[in-house]
Amino acid sequence: MENIKILDKAFKPYISAAKIQTKISVIASKLNKQLDGKDPLFMGILNGSFMFASDLYKQITVPSQITFLKLASYQGTGSTGKVKRLIGINEDIKNKTVVIIEDIVDTGVTLDSIIKQLRGYEPKEIIVVTLMFKPKAYTKEFKVDYFAFDIPNDFIVGYGLDYDGYGRNLADIYVINE
Repeated sequence: MENIKILDKAFKPYISAAKIQTKISVIASKLNKQLDGKDPLFMGILNGSFMFASDLYKQITVPSQITFLKLASYQGTGSTGKVKRLIGINEDIKNKTVVIIEDIVDTGVTLDSIIKQLRGYEPKEIIVVTLMFKPKAYTKEFKVDYFAFDIPNDFIVGYGLDYDGYGRNLADIYVINE
C-alpha cells in the first residue's frame, strides 16, 4: 500500500484488504449463528456498502435474501446532515428480521433515517452491521450490533467509500493525509 491522491486530496494507507476480509469473516460467523432459522433480509445501503455487502453476503450460510436501498447524505468530505431518499423499499419486511449493511456509521443521521422508515413496515427485528464505526462522531441512540473497525473521526476512502465519487474501487482503505 502506497500513498495515493484522489482529486485534490492526499491519502495514506490505513487498513489492508487482508485485514478487512479477516474482520468480515468474524462478523459473518457471528451473524450465521444469530440468524439461524430466521430467514433474514439483508439490506445493503448504496453506494458505499456494495463491496462490504457482497463480501459479507458471500459468507452468509443461512437461507436469506439481499436487497439494496440507496440514500445520500455526503458531499465532498463531510456530511450534509440531510438524508435524501433515492431508492425505496420494495420488499415486504413485516415480521422479518432485517439486517442493515452500512459502509460507515459516523454521526448516525443516515442510519437513523433508515431505521425510522423501516420501523413503519413493522419488521420483527432490525440488526445493524457496518464496516466502519466512528464513536466520537456518533450522535444517535440506537445500537450498532456489529462493526469491523472502530475508527477516529477521520475521512477515509476505498473499499466502497468515496471522495466525490472516486476511490470506491480501491481494495484497501486509506485515510486523508493533511
